[in-house]
Amino acid sequence: MDSWKSGWHSWLRMRTIRSLLLVFLLFRLFPGGHSGNGTSRPAVVNIGALFTFESSIGRVAKIAIEEAVKDVNANSSILPGTTLKVQMQNTNCSGFVGMVEALQFMETDTIAIIGPQSSVVAHIISHVANELQVPLLSFAATDPTLDSLQFPFFVRTTHSDAYQMAAVAEMVDYYNWKQVTAIYIDDDYGRNGLSALGDKLAERRCKISYKVGIPPESGANSSDTMDLLVKVAMMESRVIVLHVYPQKGFEIFSMANYLGMMGNGYVWIATDWLSSVLDSTPLDSDTMEKIQGALVLRQHTADSDRKKAFVSRWNSGGFPGLNSYGLFAYDSVWLVAQAIDKFFNQGGVISFSNDSRLSTGGDSNLHLDAMSIFNDGKLLLGNILQGDVVGLTGRIKFEPDRSLTLPAYDVINVVGTGFRRVGYWSNYSGLSTVTPETLYMSPPNRSSADQQLYSVIWPGETSVKPRGWVFPNNGKQLRIGVPIRVSFKEFVSPVRGTPDKFQGFCIDVFTAAVNLLQYPVPYQFVPVGDGKKNPSYMDIVNSVYNGVLDAAIGDIAIVTNRTKIVDFSQPYVASGLVVVVPFRKMNTGAWAFLRPFSPLMWIVTGCFFLAVGIVVWVLEHRINDEFRGPPKRQMITVLWFSLSTLFFAHSEEHCERSWTDGATNMALCGSHNQLQLHSKPHINPHSTTALFSNQRNRKLEGRQ
Repeated sequence: MDSWKSGWHSWLRMRTIRSLLLVFLLFRLFPGGHSGNGTSRPAVVNIGALFTFESSIGRVAKIAIEEAVKDVNANSSILPGTTLKVQMQNTNCSGFVGMVEALQFMETDTIAIIGPQSSVVAHIISHVANELQVPLLSFAATDPTLDSLQFPFFVRTTHSDAYQMAAVAEMVDYYNWKQVTAIYIDDDYGRNGLSALGDKLAERRCKISYKVGIPPESGANSSDTMDLLVKVAMMESRVIVLHVYPQKGFEIFSMANYLGMMGNGYVWIATDWLSSVLDSTPLDSDTMEKIQGALVLRQHTADSDRKKAFVSRWNSGGFPGLNSYGLFAYDSVWLVAQAIDKFFNQGGVISFSNDSRLSTGGDSNLHLDAMSIFNDGKLLLGNILQGDVVGLTGRIKFEPDRSLTLPAYDVINVVGTGFRRVGYWSNYSGLSTVTPETLYMSPPNRSSADQQLYSVIWPGETSVKPRGWVFPNNGKQLRIGVPIRVSFKEFVSPVRGTPDKFQGFCIDVFTAAVNLLQYPVPYQFVPVGDGKKNPSYMDIVNSVYNGVLDAAIGDIAIVTNRTKIVDFSQPYVASGLVVVVPFRKMNTGAWAFLRPFSPLMWIVTGCFFLAVGIVVWVLEHRINDEFRGPPKRQMITVLWFSLSTLFFAHSEEHCERSWTDGATNMALCGSHNQLQLHSKPHINPHSTTALFSNQRNRKLEGRQ
């Protein structure tokens, strides 16, 4: 029995040794083999971060990224056995510095980069990311032109300015303003954002009436900025959209306050550059005083228990204020960490290969050979784009165009020493006082009746909505087109001897309407036509549409094709065709029944009756007893028969009646005809005939 046990243990030891040797040989033969269970995961994974450390966004983003890396490494459910490390580089908002530092990342085993913060830097670094196939996750580059077609490895983990400008356009339309003045920073961020604003305003029949490009900080000059603001103050629009960087933005507000442009009548709408500063940096009372009444947009982040816990931890850590970009930076780290974890689960391996296009000559000091392509960069990029997680900002999911799902903004109003939220904007339901998360549970509703915001304290500490425009100090007078008519001069006609003055009913109505306005309206009349024939009213309407004329006055008919291109005032003249003919009062009497016919017509009618009677007598007197007898009787019968043909259809029954009954009937019918004549208006037949004959031959020259 003991020998059997000893043999069994020996056989088991030998089998175990053989199995271990087989496993050892497999690992030696296939050192880079993929493993779906994560046994080939490296101990450390390196990612990079590029942003400006000393900016209002960068100060918050730096801490948020560090906290996110700590939380990822402390969570055993993600990247088990692997430590996530991040290396940060300061770009100082310089495209050149950002490109150099991005190239330095490529000399290491960096498989993803968080950033950059600036849209200008993102344009440059995205070219590097495309070549080396390293995903670039930007939490603050909002330039709408950073699309996936040109930059396939660029992933925006925040909302594009295309949505922010849509929110601005809806606010402008909500308050019934039609024109805005745009002040923007003259670089990729400002120009492309302004282009998106113009498109969104055009969709709502609004426009940018004046654009002011401010040079970037490197070329900015205070006196030049002051001169530009003076020009803005002379423009018509009082609605100003400010899309710049924080430093330049506060400088503009300070100058605008000095010029009196922060008072009554002005509207200032600042994009989210201002909200990022208000959330992260306490401002002194003097600075807050200069931005009173401004409307500001801030990227909306949903409230959640996880967010509240993080904000509480943030506040207790003595950090600067947390803005929305800090939350997006935090979520970007988690997004890339989960994508890397999925990358390893799919058997992905961190490996790099040299690009022959980057090889240099032996005497070159660029060391481009040190940079290499991330072999599985497309696999990691796909995992990032397929991510669907819930972070501090809410749900993180990408649409087919790579934009984050359900973009939304807070609308805040700077009041006193702080600000208050007056509503929300979402791409789902537009402007609302209800949180977007609540609206997402109902079908989308973009009707104008449901677009709402709370009351706003405007510049000048007033709650009355500004009109949004004034007549510009350097503006031209309104050019009012007036037709020089040949006919119907009572509507409008030039004053003799003064070609620029007009009179008439239409002029009186226009003058009365202008006098009711509470502000002066400078205008000048522009005559249209040569005075020899009526001008084409359609040409006048087209001149208004094309901007040659600002408006037109006259008896211009409101018809469908004209309403499609211009706006009309309320009609002040009833439409229709009226025939005017002479009227002559006639005396009434017993012989009034003779007036329908002239005397000559009555003589012809009498002769006709006699002729008919004679013909009937010739035909009937030989066979009809009624036409026989004494000559007097025969004469009465002939006359009676001729007159009765006007009123009766002859038959045997009628023939048997006496002539006295017929005379009675004729008297009654004659009375009826007389009543009809007196109940109708007397119209000169010659005038009526001429009018309608003229209408058939040519178009009636009336109201055009």
